[in-house]
Amino acid sequence: MKQVQDVYIVAATRTPIGKAPKGALRNMRPDDLLVHAIRSALRQVPNLDPAAVEDAIIGCAIPEGEQGLNVARIAVLLAGLPNTTGGVTINRFCASGLTAVQMAADRIRVGEADVMLAGGTESMSMIPMTGNKPAFNPAIFAKDENLGIAYGMGMTAEKVAAQWKVSREDQDQFALRSHQKAIAAQQSGEFNDEITPLEIVERWPNLATSEIDVKTRLMTLDEGPRADSNLEALAKLRAVFMNKGSVTAGNSSQTSDGAGAILLASEAAVKRFNLQPLALFRSFAVKGVPPEIMGIGPKEAIPIALRHAGIHQDDLGWIELNEAFAAQALAVVRDLGLNPDKVNPMGGAIALGHPLGATGAIRTATVVHALRRRKLKYGMVSMCVGTGMGAAGVFEAV
Repeated sequence: MKQVQDVYIVAATRTPIGKAPKGALRNMRPDDLLVHAIRSALRQVPNLDPAAVEDAIIGCAIPEGEQGLNVARIAVLLAGLPNTTGGVTINRFCASGLTAVQMAADRIRVGEADVMLAGGTESMSMIPMTGNKPAFNPAIFAKDENLGIAYGMGMTAEKVAAQWKVSREDQDQFALRSHQKAIAAQQSGEFNDEITPLEIVERWPNLATSEIDVKTRLMTLDEGPRADSNLEALAKLRAVFMNKGSVTAGNSSQTSDGAGAILLASEAAVKRFNLQPLALFRSFAVKGVPPEIMGIGPKEAIPIALRHAGIHQDDLGWIELNEAFAAQALAVVRDLGLNPDKVNPMGGAIALGHPLGATGAIRTATVVHALRRRKLKYGMVSMCVGTGMGAAGVFEAV
């Protein structure tokens, strides 16, 4: 039996996140977003022979349409990696990108590979939330205990808000802080290490000249954060999922477009190609919860991931807790007693956006660079998952 070995993250990057369905990335294909992230990750390791990348594991929550047909393998080839590099697309809804990192790390851990590519991509502008042809199994509706599987995410957030007594005011305050932290981080340049700028090309017909006008600009920051967000405006928004509810568009994550790419390597590969490690992948855990309260999933997964990593909750210096909804994020923070100052210090999905299957890879890039920049030792990425799951991964700065 092969001995488990350390796994190093040697490159981590992402695209800026666009607002769906009318943002800057609305016309950019998700495979092209992924290609951009992969090429950027490879540029960060110029000593690495691309042929050493054995396989690419890519997360995507709705793998159809423009992001179907095994988008992982297609993007690998379009990015210029050799034909010998494999590619597989995996789906664990909102934890797809993080699961891709875990699966890639596991191949290295057991000695089956030395260099792996992980990542995620999602265009919520091009692909609807439930796909182009949602078709639930009729058995879901045959028994009351199965109905939670089909609940919309907003309904599950309302149930968490009620069960964990998270008020509308608390949710709006949490949402406001997400925007404030994200704007402050943008202004101070804290996203620069993780974001690879993206050239946006817009074309439209000029009727006066009978020619096509072209405008090009460089997108360097996420579109979602709002400097003008305030409690008064948030309080005026109506609940959108339940009559007399508390979950609004303002205290929920934004639908988004984006991609991320992570390169992982064994110690042998680090030495062979003279790579500079950014972090160690330490552990991963996933745990199921009742589908109707899916947002509480991280509170079950986080303790397991910490135990696998051999550390305590207080050892964490940085926590990326995906803000699917303020209600569920607050419920997890309170239930586990997480330090609010360590949770999403640069804002979360309410401000930055949540491109579903890409989010885990994107937030991995965030935590890896944040640990190094702020000289912290341990960080974590965690999120709730549709149909009732929670996932968490632990990283250690090198």
